[in-house]
Amino acid sequence: MKLVFSLCSQDSGSEAHRIAPSPVVHVRGLCESVVEADLVEALEKFGNICYVMMMPFKRQALVEFEEVQSADRCVACGSQEPVYIAGQQAYFNYSTSKRITRPTNADDPNSGNKVLLLSIQNPLYPITTDVLYTVCNPIGNVLRIVIFKRNGIQAMVEYPSANAQKAKAALNGADIYAGCCTLKIEYARPSRLNVIRNDNDSWDYTKPFLLRRGSHCPLLPLPGNNRFKRSSHDVPEVVTYPLPQTSSYMSHASSSVAMVSGLHPAKMNCTRIFNLFCLYGNIEKVKFMKSVPGTALVEMGDEYAVDRAITHLNSIKVFSKRLNVCVSKQHAVIPSQVFELEDGSSSYKDFAMTRNNRFTSAGQASKNIIQPPSCVLHFYNVPPCISEDDLQRLCTEHDVPGFIKYKVFDAKPSSKTISGLLEFDSKTHAVEVLTVLNHYQIRIPNGSNPYTLKLCFSTSSHL
Repeated sequence: MKLVFSLCSQDSGSEAHRIAPSPVVHVRGLCESVVEADLVEALEKFGNICYVMMMPFKRQALVEFEEVQSADRCVACGSQEPVYIAGQQAYFNYSTSKRITRPTNADDPNSGNKVLLLSIQNPLYPITTDVLYTVCNPIGNVLRIVIFKRNGIQAMVEYPSANAQKAKAALNGADIYAGCCTLKIEYARPSRLNVIRNDNDSWDYTKPFLLRRGSHCPLLPLPGNNRFKRSSHDVPEVVTYPLPQTSSYMSHASSSVAMVSGLHPAKMNCTRIFNLFCLYGNIEKVKFMKSVPGTALVEMGDEYAVDRAITHLNSIKVFSKRLNVCVSKQHAVIPSQVFELEDGSSSYKDFAMTRNNRFTSAGQASKNIIQPPSCVLHFYNVPPCISEDDLQRLCTEHDVPGFIKYKVFDAKPSSKTISGLLEFDSKTHAVEVLTVLNHYQIRIPNGSNPYTLKLCFSTSSHL
């Protein structure tokens, strides 16, 4: 579920005096469609900007000025009069950092680095070389693209050197599709990409006849001619494409059924598979295969959901067993050969009508932040009377690892539920807790209806 934090909207001047001046300014209250170029355009009047780090899901950013005096002018101006970024008033304060930490050593835009590292956040839809070329090439001629999935979905895009800086400014913070597939862009370490084949995950546009493997996805359906609105920097203000339709876009998966093997025979059942896989798409049916122990078929809402599940869940460990998730040759799950699993539950379950599916409408789907498994879980829909000790006891009662850190978010006095974060010793521990306790029914004394505990992987790596 996408978290929406309430941002401070009052005068930030009093806050600024409590933090030592720094050349790095913390910017809050940004609109959803803002990109790096918008911040540069609005704030360069205060002084030269040497680096920008976008935090799109928090609607925040860090802006590093070359001189602390420039940051002083920015913070002072923002405390005295409205400063607008992309048409919306923003709020400024000094950052506690004196320098923005760069993810690589090759982060100086003046160094001539021409390879960008793109991290795709909340990737609801498949990302291919065609998708990225369609987004990136209008800024300047793309030379090569390589996509990899070691930590979520990332890609490197190589430009002629003059275009890389322009592309970073234009696209950093932009959505590929409305409300999802958000780009976070940094300078990459390599100075050149080595591509050995042209396919969905890599492409060398200087060698169009390079060996091709598999079918090449057609281009996305393009919107109208006004897709790119030119700003004073002559770069796109926002890149937001219509959601792909099954008839016009070919996803990685060719079936809406995933086959999952490596399941623990005593600790995994249909409900626990649902608890884990529902983070990546609607679940229709789950069936364990009697002829292949430790293997189940999971029918999901569409092929995109299967693709997301494979991307994020293949090869993870659950109860000391490594899962293998792949596309099934079957196109539907048929409830045949139903038997009893080791825990006494049925080998087949239909989830089509459950209210716990999280992608039942476009609005609901857009609130989900698609994350790979991490050691931090976000919990929500918990009654305010439930304490840290209560949640720790819940883990103990269900024989799953306890958390090592706990954080609860501030809630409005009228709020009927609370939410927060739980950090575990390892990613595996977090996965096991989510698998067992997601959708647990919390009953409170004198309460008419139980609260459904909801869990998902957090964008935070630690607390």
